[in-house]
Amino acid sequence: MVSDCSGGGGNGLMENLASSRFVVACVFAGMVVGASVLALHLGGYANAVGMPGFGKKKKRRPVRVYMDGCFDMMHYGHCNALRQARALGDELVVGVVSDDEIIANKGPPVTPLRERMIMVKAVKWVDEVISDAPYAITEGFMRKLFDEYNIDYIIHGDDPCLLPDGTDAYALAKKVGRYKQIKRTEGVSSTDIVGRMLLCVRERSSGDSHNHSSLQRQFSHGHSQKVDVGGSDSGTRVSNFLPTSRRIVQFSNGKGPGPDARIVYIDGAFDLFHAGHVEILRVARALGDFLLVGIHTDQTVSATRGAHRPIMSLHERSLSVLACRYVDEVIIGAPWEVSKDMITTFNISLVVHGTIAENKDFLKEESNPYAVPITMGIYQQLESPLDITTSTIIKRIVSNHEAYQKRNEKKEASERKYYEEKKFVSDD
Repeated sequence: MVSDCSGGGGNGLMENLASSRFVVACVFAGMVVGASVLALHLGGYANAVGMPGFGKKKKRRPVRVYMDGCFDMMHYGHCNALRQARALGDELVVGVVSDDEIIANKGPPVTPLRERMIMVKAVKWVDEVISDAPYAITEGFMRKLFDEYNIDYIIHGDDPCLLPDGTDAYALAKKVGRYKQIKRTEGVSSTDIVGRMLLCVRERSSGDSHNHSSLQRQFSHGHSQKVDVGGSDSGTRVSNFLPTSRRIVQFSNGKGPGPDARIVYIDGAFDLFHAGHVEILRVARALGDFLLVGIHTDQTVSATRGAHRPIMSLHERSLSVLACRYVDEVIIGAPWEVSKDMITTFNISLVVHGTIAENKDFLKEESNPYAVPITMGIYQQLESPLDITTSTIIKRIVSNHEAYQKRNEKKEASERKYYEEKKFVSDD
């Protein structure tokens, strides 16, 4: 009896324990489901109100890269360097060297800091600009880049950048393993462009139109030739620029205007692309949704500006304009006259021109290139923000001819050495 009663009581106890465990399991499962629902609810609410730390994955900090330069007589080579630098990170910070630092290390700049800042800020691959950057990366400035600007890598081209004492300007960045190298753009440099202007000035003063005609063909077709200047053994390298469709694609936005876009058209030579060009393009872009820029042929520029123009070839000028953040598309080799057919083809809403130009009397001439858009009521003259033309830049060179000649002679040696010792570097 006792054993029977004991056996029955044990079975009841086991049943009670099993029942309790089931209840606990159900309660625990309910708590888990409830917590999950609550977390989802809080996450959705946090996303809705913008609360940090809820319902979001932690974002990766953007990789910030730094590149500096004088950016004097800024050209498509500078722009291509900035494009390559930007591709090595998520954000590109650019340091623009001060006028005093350039004078101390290279000689007088052609364009002052204010104009150089306008040019660099207008390049579409640039995210941030630092003014008055030092020519050489000192330990103190490098610390500032890393700590204050959150820079991950310092970038420079494969051409050497030496200080007056012969040391590498980027030695410290290389030492700490925070240096990356990009490919230098072939066929152009500020030294080369100044040299072209000096050659053109010399040809014009000598009145040798035959030699100048040959020189212009070299500029336009990328032929390299040594030309004696001033009777010295030092020559100036003529452009070795080789235009490719790939480079144009790299610089292009790759986007067309929307179906209802207001398309603004502006044309010109855009020779020695400068701050005056940038500012008028900025004003023009603000008048619509899409800025189309027509770039005149070398032959048109020579016919309208004089036999010694352009300094830069059509493709060189096109790349400089394409790199500008205010430009959406370019017509390479645009016609001198804006026709009705052209306006219809590109669906142009407004044709504009600045008040500052090489030829300010074009509207009074019989062959007014804007006669059609004026008749259609879609022409507008814009007040140019800066009183700068290509002639302004050339006059700066001419007025300080000897200083720039000496500067070029010093730079020519390093240019020659680079071309003799250069190795292949990918620009992908």
